[in-house]
Amino acid sequence: MTKFEELGLSQATLKAVLKMGFEEATPIQTETIPLGLKGIDLIGQAQTGTGKTAAFGIPLVEKVDVTADAIQGIIIAPTRELAIQVSEELYKIGSGKRVRVLPIYGGQDISRQIRSLKKAPHIIVGTPGRVLDHINRKTMRLDTVNTVILDEADEMLNMGFIEDIESILASTPAERQTLLFSATMPGPIQRMAERFMKDPQIVRVKTKELTMPSIEQYYLEVQERNKFDVLTRLLDIQSPELAIVFGRTKRRVDELSEALTLRGYTAEGIHGDLTQAKRMSVLRKFKEGTIDILVATDVAARGLDISGVTHVYNFDIPQDPESYVHRIGRTGRAGKKGIALTFITPREKSYLAVVERTTKHKMEKMKAPTLDEALEGQQKAVVEKIVQTIESNNLHYYKAAAEELLEENEASTVIAAVLKMLTKEPDTTPIKLTEEQLPQKRDRKPQDRDRRRRDDSRGSYGGGGDRNRKKAPVKPRSGEKRSGGKPTKPRSYNHQ
Repeated sequence: MTKFEELGLSQATLKAVLKMGFEEATPIQTETIPLGLKGIDLIGQAQTGTGKTAAFGIPLVEKVDVTADAIQGIIIAPTRELAIQVSEELYKIGSGKRVRVLPIYGGQDISRQIRSLKKAPHIIVGTPGRVLDHINRKTMRLDTVNTVILDEADEMLNMGFIEDIESILASTPAERQTLLFSATMPGPIQRMAERFMKDPQIVRVKTKELTMPSIEQYYLEVQERNKFDVLTRLLDIQSPELAIVFGRTKRRVDELSEALTLRGYTAEGIHGDLTQAKRMSVLRKFKEGTIDILVATDVAARGLDISGVTHVYNFDIPQDPESYVHRIGRTGRAGKKGIALTFITPREKSYLAVVERTTKHKMEKMKAPTLDEALEGQQKAVVEKIVQTIESNNLHYYKAAAEELLEENEASTVIAAVLKMLTKEPDTTPIKLTEEQLPQKRDRKPQDRDRRRRDDSRGSYGGGGDRNRKKAPVKPRSGEKRSGGKPTKPRSYNHQ
């Protein structure tokens, strides 16, 4: 493995990177950073969990001239959550140089964004709709940009952003460095790369490096009507510190989070129909441990960077293998162990085979636990807590009452009563979930893509987005071919 000291970084950036806890560069970082520092256009084929944010963020920060009050780099990301995550990581990487980073995305009050833009950030991280909105309003000029980065380009294609991205690229100087990162390379992405990039180098991370050996992967074959009971039994047996449950649709997420709460678990859900303020509130509570279970759709959870997630439960099988890798990448981070469990109905076994074939990893089959096993798991958890309390040896004030109980009852009876009182017995409250259809191919209808694009650009409650905006004309670079709730305050990351 390559150490960051060997990559020729400035002392300020190297110190910031080491402070973040990084020591050895990942494969994508080892190959990408030297090319990025040389100003070479680059296509990185990599998925979440490979360290690609630092792979493009470190060269970008190194190139920034902090004495110039101008936008020098722009990163386009498909979702608000990913834009925020990338901004936070860039802020840390740029802390040594005092680089100013500003995230802009739909759902924020646009007038506040405009005021933040007037403070001359060095780097913009934004979603396509809101970035293009500022360009068309002339509240943001990109003529000083020397680096453009497209993160998760295939997801932006799926969300219907390809035209917006081309318009943004046309608003930047012809002489620039362009870095494109994508888990897959569909035709439209390849064609865009040909038009807007100059002799790009290609860096690929092999699939086997993406399955993350620190994550134990299992599947359970369960009838649809039994899924929820199996999930709660697993939660009782495994007692996860922090868990994410993935559902296929927004309706599924709402029903699951409500059902888990009804059964006595602390759970909340996030999906695209929630306001940005609500989504951020739920994520904050999850990170702080106020809620133990986060229920999410793929789009809502894309790009989440939450440390401490011990278990991922795929209540519905993912839409495709790429989504599977993104999902399980929420756990097993920073070298820690994680567990991913996927529920499969008998009719979905062919989808399981596709995921295994793509990731080159065969999941181990797990037997669905019984009600008795769930109760046994809860008892075991209580026994462990009692042992820990005994070892803490802070029992002086309780011994008199204990001795009095033992005078009148057998020791085994007293302990059994304590176990019964502390054990959360499996709740059998009847739950009815709406049955979901088998996943379809990711060839979304135009109206679906348009709706998701509007959600990302404006947020769920307006915020000035891209309504009635005009498209900027796509101008090829030299030598290119021309082809036919309450708004939240924008966060800027300023080192001052």
